[in-house]
Amino acid sequence: MRIPLYQVDAFTNRVFGGNPAAVCPLMEWLPEVTMQAIAAENNLAETAFFVAQGDGYLLRWFTPTVEVELCGHATLASGYVVTYILQPERRLVAFDTLQAGPLEVKRDRDLLAMDFPSWPPELRAADPHILAALGRAPAQSFVARGRTLAVYDRAEDVAELRPDFAAMRRVPGANAIATAPGDDGVDFVSRYFAPNHGVDEDPVTGSAHCVLTPYWAERLGKEQLNARQISTRGGDLVCTLRGGRVTIAGHAVLYLEGAITV
Repeated sequence: MRIPLYQVDAFTNRVFGGNPAAVCPLMEWLPEVTMQAIAAENNLAETAFFVAQGDGYLLRWFTPTVEVELCGHATLASGYVVTYILQPERRLVAFDTLQAGPLEVKRDRDLLAMDFPSWPPELRAADPHILAALGRAPAQSFVARGRTLAVYDRAEDVAELRPDFAAMRRVPGANAIATAPGDDGVDFVSRYFAPNHGVDEDPVTGSAHCVLTPYWAERLGKEQLNARQISTRGGDLVCTLRGGRVTIAGHAVLYLEGAITV
């Protein structure tokens, strides 16, 4: 069996930037063990698989080790594949998902904008073991849908973090978003660590901005925010809070087109 494979760099306008995602359009679902094996072989933060359903698609995402409830950059990459390659006449594509519900990607000139849920932080402190593993105490910490949100005073504090991933793996399900105010037109910066999902540091994380957007919108008193994830590859996002939803927009570029033989 030959399966189409596209690799797209998301949240960037240049190859080798942003977050690379593999996208596999399918005629029908493969066994979960096969999709997980493909994701492990691709060895990217996420591999997306989708199957046509009516005018839209069913969409699932796998890291090299687990299936996840929501992935932003691989959704952006899937939207790119549909609207630029498979159906270039389309400007809007609807995806239905197992755990995150309905999602949309809209092509707006050279940007792709995703309609995602908003996950505001809860007013309770994060697990101290996870905070200690980050290596630097944050000014504040919260929890949002099981994710740790560590808020620092300066972007430099976030950039200099060197987490103890082995310690994070000892806390079941531990992952962490580190964030701080930005400058030079960037409202906030972030990094995302998910060693329990097989990804020590994710280059650019759309789903983390479901948490970051409502937090920074309230803190800064503005609905539209320019965000930058300051991993080694780095990426830029435009985030807009719309009540109980967020719009997360960015660029994407095609790196690779081929086929998998299984």
